[in-house]
Amino acid sequence: MSQEELIHNCRKGERKAQEQLYRTYAPVLFGICLKYSRNKTEAEDNLHDSFMTIYDKIGQYKSKGSFEGWLKRITVNTVLQKYRKEEPLTVVHENTKETVEIDEAHSDVGLQTLLGYIRELPNKYRTTFSLYVLDGYTHKEIGDLLGTTVGTSKSNLARARMLLKEKIETRFSQSMIGIVLLLLGNYI
Repeated sequence: MSQEELIHNCRKGERKAQEQLYRTYAPVLFGICLKYSRNKTEAEDNLHDSFMTIYDKIGQYKSKGSFEGWLKRITVNTVLQKYRKEEPLTVVHENTKETVEIDEAHSDVGLQTLLGYIRELPNKYRTTFSLYVLDGYTHKEIGDLLGTTVGTSKSNLARARMLLKEKIETRFSQSMIGIVLLLLGNYI
């Protein structure tokens, strides 16, 4: 079934088309959900909620632009809307900016370890960090998405960076810190 047929059949509410849509796009959208979730179970719940929204709003897709991009936007917005209801994203009164020296001469650290640290961040910091660092949103876009200010976004990002740096320093020996920070680039 072509993408156009799939979309058309999903608009009609056909279960087989919805199942195929899920099987085709769930792995990509689950990756997005993992970035914004504390754990795998929460990511699965977010994926489910996202697909319910996708099935409900698929009639609004106008076949302009990437369909996968539209699905990703729906997923991000669904997850963020859930977190806005759970926990208000407030201004953090710390504005920490540190220069990090990187020692490039040490072995690497697994990506899963780094993503685990990101998942452990409080919702407001994890969400801001993921939007800014992993998805490339600007602080203005983040503020609009989360219903906060640019200053709040910047402050939450700075706090997320500080917490990640503390986790890395606690977990790894001094010799390993440099490579971990190198992997994260200028994001910490």
